[in-house]
Amino acid sequence: MNLTQLHSVYFLGIGGIGMSALAKWFKHRGFSVAGYDRSLTPLTRSLEALGIEVHYEDNISELSEKYIEDSQTLVVYTPAIPSSSKLLKFFEVGRFQIKKRSEVLGMITQDNFSIAIAGTHGKTTTSSMVAHVMYSSAKDCSAFVGGIMTNYDSNLLMGDQETVVVVEADEFDRSFLQLSPDFSVVTSLDPDHLDIYGNAEEMTESYLAFIDKTYQRGDILLHKDVSSKLSTHLSRKHRTYGLSGAHITAKNIRIEGHKFIFDYSGAIDIKNLRLAFPGFHNVENALAAITVVLDRGISSDLIREAIESYQGVKRRFEFILDQSDLIFIDDYAHHPNEIDALLKSVKKLYPKKKITVIFQPHLFTRTRDFYQEFAEKLSLADEIILLDIYPAREEAIPGVDAHLILDNITKVNKKIASLDDFPMVLEDSQVEVLLTVGAGNIDTLVPIIKSFYT
Repeated sequence: MNLTQLHSVYFLGIGGIGMSALAKWFKHRGFSVAGYDRSLTPLTRSLEALGIEVHYEDNISELSEKYIEDSQTLVVYTPAIPSSSKLLKFFEVGRFQIKKRSEVLGMITQDNFSIAIAGTHGKTTTSSMVAHVMYSSAKDCSAFVGGIMTNYDSNLLMGDQETVVVVEADEFDRSFLQLSPDFSVVTSLDPDHLDIYGNAEEMTESYLAFIDKTYQRGDILLHKDVSSKLSTHLSRKHRTYGLSGAHITAKNIRIEGHKFIFDYSGAIDIKNLRLAFPGFHNVENALAAITVVLDRGISSDLIREAIESYQGVKRRFEFILDQSDLIFIDDYAHHPNEIDALLKSVKKLYPKKKITVIFQPHLFTRTRDFYQEFAEKLSLADEIILLDIYPAREEAIPGVDAHLILDNITKVNKKIASLDDFPMVLEDSQVEVLLTVGAGNIDTLVPIIKSFYT
């Protein structure tokens, strides 16, 4: 399919983070763009502000005639759209070209130098860092990122010539196999999405296929733990990165306020990098991003400036309040290892303060598979408040609820609450450092809690 022959593009699930970036890209390129989503959100409002038609009823009557009558309409859908969708069924029986989001992203990137960032966690921050350094260094670059970059208030960056495309490579439903990267990074490889893959071995096989696709065109950079896990399967040389014990490492790590200061040590050394976006895991993400942009010819001085000006991604270690008597951080962490990295970094920043975590489990299957690990990592906090499971695309599983996690948390100061209980549930807590954590709709609590404390 030739994208230049299209007249219009219609998105089923246009409000998703990946779908909205694609919608913006097509709008910027001059296509007629519209779409459906079930909920009005800040993302859908931002699309409407660009002149994109968005409707919120799964009903054919909501469609504009130009999308119904034009055979050159491309229909893009996300797996989050149920097969029972009236709109999806309408397009399936028509003359329309229907593609998954991942297929379209693969088509956009295949004719350009493509940098793909994959991994169970860390890929959003790393891809946004790569994009920011290249963009702020006047290197032509477009980027599709799975979060809102704070520097740009967007999940999309548009280059002029689009000679380089940075893309967050999502392993969900194996969509990253649609890409043909020239340079790939794999930040982590922990079991996840087992509702899709069935078991960890199947997920590993998909990552190996992704790595093989990269080898066909270019180079691969692996976190040292990924390299160790895959050591018996990797036949070609590759570079590794990590805080220590890798080809590329961080030296002289120290903390000043919220800033993590470190030296990059690889083929060249870059000293005194100041990362205002805290966390040891983010130092590792920075190592990967710096390696990528060094390979694209960006100088050490420009890298140092860009790293210091990088403001992060919304809901990734995002400081909501930073007061003398209260620190409030919001984070997207929804896997046990992400929670581990987050809490260890917070404890390092605030070793003498009480840490309260409000956590919303995401998916029944993920809770079923990892409830013991969730409990272990959450026990690093001093006080834990659990919300009910956010189901997303899933139906309830009998016997699987937040109590599975609660019962295995070793701390005494623990309880379950609902979204409707806030902010009252915090009235009896002596909060010093507060974290809202999870990938569901826990972010709706953020303005409520912020207002409560200000």
